[in-house]
Order: sequence, then structure tokens, then C-alpha cells
Amino acid sequence: MIERSNQPRILIVDDVPANIKILAELLKEDYDISMTTDGRDALRIALIHKFDLILLDIVMPGLDGYEVCRCLHENPQTKGIPVIFVTGQGETENEELGLTLGAVDYIIKPFSAPIVLARIKTHLGLKFAREQIEKNNQDITALNNSLVEVLAEQKKMNNLLDRANQFIRTTFGRYMSEDVVNTILNSPNGLRLGGEKREVTVLMSDLRGFTLLSEQRSPEDVVLMLNLYLEAMTEILIKYHGTIIEFMGDGILALFGAPSVGLDDPQRAVACALEMQQAMSKVNARNRAKGFPEFMMGIGLNTGLVVAGNIGSDKRTKYGVVGSSVNLAARIESLTVGGQILISDATAKACGPILSIDQSWEVMPKGVGRPIMIHQVSGITGPYVLQLAKPEKIALRVLDVPLKVRIHVMEGKHAGQAIHVGTLNAIAPPLAEMVSSLQVERLTNLRIELFDLQNQSITNQLYAKVITEDEGDGRQTIHFTATPPEAELLFQQLLGLEKP
Repeated sequence: MIERSNQPRILIVDDVPANIKILAELLKEDYDISMTTDGRDALRIALIHKFDLILLDIVMPGLDGYEVCRCLHENPQTKGIPVIFVTGQGETENEELGLTLGAVDYIIKPFSAPIVLARIKTHLGLKFAREQIEKNNQDITALNNSLVEVLAEQKKMNNLLDRANQFIRTTFGRYMSEDVVNTILNSPNGLRLGGEKREVTVLMSDLRGFTLLSEQRSPEDVVLMLNLYLEAMTEILIKYHGTIIEFMGDGILALFGAPSVGLDDPQRAVACALEMQQAMSKVNARNRAKGFPEFMMGIGLNTGLVVAGNIGSDKRTKYGVVGSSVNLAARIESLTVGGQILISDATAKACGPILSIDQSWEVMPKGVGRPIMIHQVSGITGPYVLQLAKPEKIALRVLDVPLKVRIHVMEGKHAGQAIHVGTLNAIAPPLAEMVSSLQVERLTNLRIELFDLQNQSITNQLYAKVITEDEGDGRQTIHFTATPPEAELLFQQLLGLEKP
């Protein structure tokens, strides 16, 4: 690697100072940061100083990001500086235009801090490797007059290329699973677009209530909370040789069985999910130490055929996976409550009798078209001995005065238009007994407007999942999945006033 006396220099260009602050805080320990809120000023600074990378917003007054990128790419003095767009413009055509104008990558806001750091290190590594190779080529040209010197230089080059290859492996490995890196670097067709059918076990996880919480916290807190969570989960996924396909905000999509196949992919996937749930206690301990709230995570798994491989275009490619088996894993994950692992019947059969299954039931997930069996897993034996702690039995406390609620049935990410009236007659968060004329299946998601004892509405952002069937008397037990502070305070007050 080329010796550098200073840290790599990065220029951040964004017309919103708050965005610059977030990126600068993230990068300041490892990089020499310069900042500007103006596109023309960015071009001027880039000509004066030697930057190693530029993080560029698109929508800016005056000279927008596209024009800045085009000017940088056309100028011989700045065309070699890698440009990464960091923008809220998430449409495909925006990304294609940015890459066409010479950008090397495209990150959509709000971003995941681990991904931003990994991509920056990747493109800096590739830039330094190119510079090293160019320098080596110049050295080889100078030594062509002597065969001995040429052979010695060739040996030197081989060593340098080995080091560069190892550097690229290490850098890519920060945001891409080791198996994927090996496939890309070792196979002659590693970068070719296309995929192949594989039977894999898909793991999807998601934090309950994180979206609502993130709206109530500063961007710096949200990024730090995500980092604490993703750091712990990533270590476990790597330990069990899972292929991390994507971080989707607070969600994770991972595969077991591609690109490398193992004889125990389904079992490893379930064991990985169990250890991920066990690790949430440590994640929440770290959250409490920093004054952050605690989280609960749901995990869904499904085993089936997918198409896995390099997806994208010649300008931008990623290792990905598509197929109905992925969609079913997402549907199963959406049925979970915090702390729960649900698996498909296919995964249960692939694992065999080594699983501890607490309960099984038939559901009709949206978009599947037929009923399926799902199973709640709490442990695994065999080569993996893992067991979740048995949840304590919660006794609901009957309220002297029931709380009035208005109920919307969730349809995907949106609440339905129909309003149903009911009451909460007993509570013991995260559980409550709801009485209403609404008759819905188990695992239906609800959005609830909650009223206090004076019949004043205090929040319409209380989310819950139905966990028991209506026995004919209108009573159903619900599990809160996102509880805003107003509702938490009311519940605490009521439980404090209740007589044992």
C-alpha cells in the first residue's frame, strides 16, 4: 500500500448542516474531514486540496450534486477522486444517473452507519490499490532493460498483488459475508451477473417498535442504537456462517446455504436465531447504560428454493436473493412478537426432532394464497445446545374502570379505514385483555387509539398483535408491539394504583 503521512482525506458536501454533522461525527476518528454546503465551493476546494474521497448530496441550491459530479469527472485534476452519493433520492433512475455521471457508489438516506463505513473503506482501498498498481507498472517499465531486474520486479509485484488482494478481501469482508467475498475473488465468473437456484434457509429479523422510537430520538442516538444492535447480531451471524444479504434499517436479511452449501444449513439457521435472541439481553444492558430504551426482536425463518447470485447492472452489482421463499420468510417474521422465533413447516421438517417447539398453528399470511403451518421454537439440541429462557407467566390486572380504545386493523404497513370500538379491561404490559365486537384471527396486527380515565385521547400510535382467538364473548388477548411514552405512563399509573 502507498505510504501516506496523514489520514485519508474526505470532503463532505451537503446543504443541510445537520447531515454534515452526522457524517462528520461518524468519520472523524479515522479520517481527515473537510466540509462545505455549496456545490461550487466543493469544486474549488477539490482543485486546491488532494481528497481521497467525496461524499456528495444531490439536492442542493445552485449547483446540484449531479453537476458537481460531472464537473469533477471531466476535470483531469479531480477525475480520479471516488464520489459516493449520499442522498434521499431513492428512485432507480436517480441512482442510474449518478453512476452514469461517474460516481462509484450510491447510498440512500437514512443510512446504516456500518454500511457507510464499510463502503468508504472499500472504495478507499480500491483507490489506493489502483495507485499502487499504477506505481508498480511505472517501476516495471523502468526495469525492462534488465531481465534479472524484470524477474525481481515480477516477484515483487506478485507479493504486492497478494497483499492488495488480501486488503480487498479484508475491506469487502466488512460489509459482505466471507463466502460471498471468496466467490467474487476466487471464481473467474465471480462478478458475472446472474444467479442459480439453491435451497436455502432464509432468516429475517426486525426490532419491535423501532420506527416509532426513532421518530422520538435524535439522528445521533438512532445511529448509535442501531450500531450497538447490528454489531452484536453481525458477530453471531458470522459465527454461524450466515450470509448477510442486507441491513434494512433495523431489519436483517441473511441466508444459510448460499453461496456455500452446508449439510446442516437449516439447523445452523435456527441455532443462530436462538443465539441472536439470547444476545438481546446484552444489547439491552448496553442500551440501559447509555440511557436508551430496551428493544425486543422478532425472527422468522423459512426453508425453500431461491435464486441467489449477482443482481444489478454492469455499473452496480450486489449479491442478492429473490424468490417466494424469501417473501414467505418476511411474512412469517411479521407474525412474531418481541422475543419470538417462528419457523415454517419446511424448516421444522428439515431440522428434525432436535427442535424444542412450544406451539404450532395454522395461519394464512397475506399474499401466500393458502394456509401454512408455523412453529414457535424455543430451543435446539444435537450439535447446538441452546434454549431460550421460559417467559414468566403474566397475570393480567383487572382495571376498576376499563380504558376506551378505537381499533384499526393493519393492512400491511397501513391502517385500515374501518374503526372498531372496544375497551382494555385488564393489563400487564406487554399484554392486555381487549373486549370489542372486532373478530379477527390470531396474529392480526392492530393500531389502537387509547383514551385515559377522563375519556381523553392520549395517543393513536399504540400498536399490538392479537395472540388469542375470540371465544365468542368478544375477549381477546393482545401483545403490544410498539408502546409510545404516553401509553407507558398511563399503564404505570394504573398499575401503581391497583390493589393487589
